[in-house]
Amino acid sequence: MIANVLTIAGTDPSGGAGIQADLKTVSALGAYGMSAITAVVAQNTCGVRGFVALEPAFVADQIDAVFEDVRVDAVKLGMMANAPIIEAVADCLTRHAPTHVVLDPVMVAKSGDHLLAPEAVEALRTRLVPLSSVVTPNLPEAAVLLGATDDWTTDAMEAALPALLDLGSDWVLLKGGHLAGSTESVDLLHGAPGTTALPAPRIDTTNDHGTGCTLSAAIAALLPHHPMEEAVRRAKSYLHGALSASDRLDVGRGHGPLHHFHALWD
Repeated sequence: MIANVLTIAGTDPSGGAGIQADLKTVSALGAYGMSAITAVVAQNTCGVRGFVALEPAFVADQIDAVFEDVRVDAVKLGMMANAPIIEAVADCLTRHAPTHVVLDPVMVAKSGDHLLAPEAVEALRTRLVPLSSVVTPNLPEAAVLLGATDDWTTDAMEAALPALLDLGSDWVLLKGGHLAGSTESVDLLHGAPGTTALPAPRIDTTNDHGTGCTLSAAIAALLPHHPMEEAVRRAKSYLHGALSASDRLDVGRGHGPLHHFHALWD
């Protein structure tokens, strides 16, 4: 069975992140990609110029249109922009009850530009996290979700896992890429069965635009066919390949995109 995956997120006209990265990722992993857009973003590899959030009712219309016609095997959530959109998306997910929901709590772009209104954090924390199969925060995002300082060590990552899981998701994938001082990046997958450390070698490249979008979309594409730990392992392997091959692309002057089709293109 070819899985149908719906991504609900913002756009990236340069193609490296957001809806565009999600659809590339889902397609590369053999699933059928669908999308509902929350915000139209003017950005490129150098930064975000601005964005226009869509009307919450229209975001909900897009989501309902898909669910009313198509079997949805997994949902990936990315940029939500503001609290009213979060409420609308949460209502749709509650109504349609998809089996798998992967939440990438997008708050800040790679360039440092903010993509979520500060007052929307509480809505994301209380409405979307409890509806999620897995939440995939990086360390700055985890600090915001917990209302904690962004001062991380390996021990602090492990200590934060129970509090993150208590927010209501089934699993948490806490990404350690922002932790400095190691040749490895270690992500921690935590759920009721316990905690699994998932290390990967760091790759020396500036082509890291859209890494969070790509990883969460890959997990969503794989969850319909694999249990959580195996889906995350395979998603990380795909991300590592896309990062390793990113220098084959020549796109932009800033943080370039990953090579989503590294295994398919000569």
